[in-house]
Amino acid sequence: MSKLTDVPKRILIGRALRSDRLGETLLPKRIALPVFASDPLSSVAYAPGEVLLVLSIAGVSAYHFSPWIAAAVVVLMFTVVASYRQNVHAYPSGGGDYEVATTNLGPRAGLTVASALLVDYVLTVAVSISSGIENLGSAIPFVVEHKVFCAAAVIVLLTLMNLRGVKESGKLFAIPTYVFVGGVFVMIAWGAFRGLVLGDIMRAPTAGYHIKAEHQGLAGFALVFLLLRAFSSGCAALTGVEAISNGVPAFRKPKSKNAATTLAMMGLLAVTMFCGIIALAMVTKVRMAEHPATDLIRDGVPLGSGYVQNPVISQVAEAVFGKGSFLFVLLAAATALVLFLAANTAYNGFPLLGSILAQDRYLPRQLHTRGDRLAFSNGIVLLAGAAMLLVFIYGADSTRLIQLYIVGVFVSFTLSQTGMVRHWNRHLAVEKDQAKRRHMVRSRAINAFGAFFTGLVLVVVLVTKFTHGAWVALLGMCIFYATMTAIRKHYDRVAEEIAAPEGPSDDLVRPSRVHSVVLISKIHRPTLRALAYAKLMRSDTLEALTVNVDPAETKALREEWERRGIDVPLKVLDSPYREITRPVIEYVKSLRKESPRDAVSVIIPEYVVGHWYEHLLHNQSALRLKGRLLFTPGIMVTSVPYQLQSSEVARARARKRQEWNAPGAVRRGPAVERPKEPSAKE
Repeated sequence: MSKLTDVPKRILIGRALRSDRLGETLLPKRIALPVFASDPLSSVAYAPGEVLLVLSIAGVSAYHFSPWIAAAVVVLMFTVVASYRQNVHAYPSGGGDYEVATTNLGPRAGLTVASALLVDYVLTVAVSISSGIENLGSAIPFVVEHKVFCAAAVIVLLTLMNLRGVKESGKLFAIPTYVFVGGVFVMIAWGAFRGLVLGDIMRAPTAGYHIKAEHQGLAGFALVFLLLRAFSSGCAALTGVEAISNGVPAFRKPKSKNAATTLAMMGLLAVTMFCGIIALAMVTKVRMAEHPATDLIRDGVPLGSGYVQNPVISQVAEAVFGKGSFLFVLLAAATALVLFLAANTAYNGFPLLGSILAQDRYLPRQLHTRGDRLAFSNGIVLLAGAAMLLVFIYGADSTRLIQLYIVGVFVSFTLSQTGMVRHWNRHLAVEKDQAKRRHMVRSRAINAFGAFFTGLVLVVVLVTKFTHGAWVALLGMCIFYATMTAIRKHYDRVAEEIAAPEGPSDDLVRPSRVHSVVLISKIHRPTLRALAYAKLMRSDTLEALTVNVDPAETKALREEWERRGIDVPLKVLDSPYREITRPVIEYVKSLRKESPRDAVSVIIPEYVVGHWYEHLLHNQSALRLKGRLLFTPGIMVTSVPYQLQSSEVARARARKRQEWNAPGAVRRGPAVERPKEPSAKE
């Protein structure tokens, strides 16, 4: 089984890396940008569309509000980026929002932030993959017909790529991310040149359509609510910003400076692309509707269920580059690919945060350890499983999934920035240097504005999205919070119970006597070895124990025991219901009851076989018995293995596998010249 699992594992994720090579996996800024910022950069592919979809409820006339909504998103983006630049300098250890909230607001606030981020990371994977599948499905019908299956396959592929290591996956993801960013900038520049310099009239394929407004002539509170909902949908462009503050340890030195620079680059690129696409969508007269089959009208007739509504970025690219042109196809392919890769932000953020939470005993300790490729493999697999579950539940429908989105990220934004304000207040209380105080006051002002703005957006998101699905995200946060609290209580309780006492205790008192019991079924080599081992232990009392299930076999055992003259008393337990485990447990408990200060050592002979399927045929009674004895106080269980010939063969195979190197696993050294053999003449 080891060979069957190890070879595919090495093929899929590569050779294991030594712990001292961790420094080689650190990321330069050019790789860190696509690794940690692929989510906010790729969100410009669907965030503008979400804004227009919401505004379409009031008809085309509401589209003129989109530049103002874009401006509000830009202000929010710059505020969040400026605030998080303070975070990465103040808390470079990688705890991010969780560490900031825990340190400054207390463990409960920290756990709330952690719950929000974990939910948001899972949603990032589900939304990004589903959106990418829908973009790809417009060109490949098979993908649309099997959305869930294709989404699950992409999640598996991304999981395997990330299991190969952060740096290696980053190199794979860098090219499509940069192609996408470059393609969007070329589209914006060429569109601006055609419109402003050449005076061309560019039209999106939906420019001639009309929108059937669900609510005509909205005004007052209804209009304000609609604009706020559109703004909250556009805020999807900010998801993933916090991942850089969680991933500071993955950067090359100077870590904080490189992380802050990457954060600024990400913000500038995302804002420019978002505004550019919104502007071109207005110029090319893109039309979007929440229900395109009924709400989009062409020549007075609804388009019908057969119409597939393409994303805003696809319509703008068609208007600027022309349908079927090389740049149009390149951008469409890069968009679909980068939406898949946007999930990589979560694949880097979730395992890092999970590792920190596991270190603080809020999650299972297995999440704290690195795998063969120095990645947090357990966290990666857990994230993939949770995202796949969401994809199955929601049918890989990004429209339904996106309603759950961004609630968690704004909870973490708000609590993190509030924590940073308290951080600066605490430092200002003791700092005397005026230059440093001015810097702290400026940083506090940035974080205070960030806390206020993100808190306001959080309220807007909750009000406008709660009935549309945001309650599911809140429920997920509550489940994570309760689970992590329960895990922490369990670890604390166990740590308290097993803590070594300072003074004398019962654990230090030697047992009065040791009563050893060797379990016997029949006399064979494993039995004789177990008896010999038990005699070596020099117990105060030693006896062999068997259970009378078959009277004929028990009689034969007694006769052979006497014939061999074994100098260990044999005790036979009756079992009228042919049970083995229960009589042994009751007998052992009776020994403890008679002499509570005695230790009872149960010695079990076992076979060691060489194949996994052979284990099904042996040692089942021993396994059940050991499982029951674990819960019996004062009982020590010892297994005495006896290696069968098949296990010796298996061990030889294992040794041979260790000495064998797969092609390419070991690099050849420099060629060594062999000494020439003397010729016959010499």
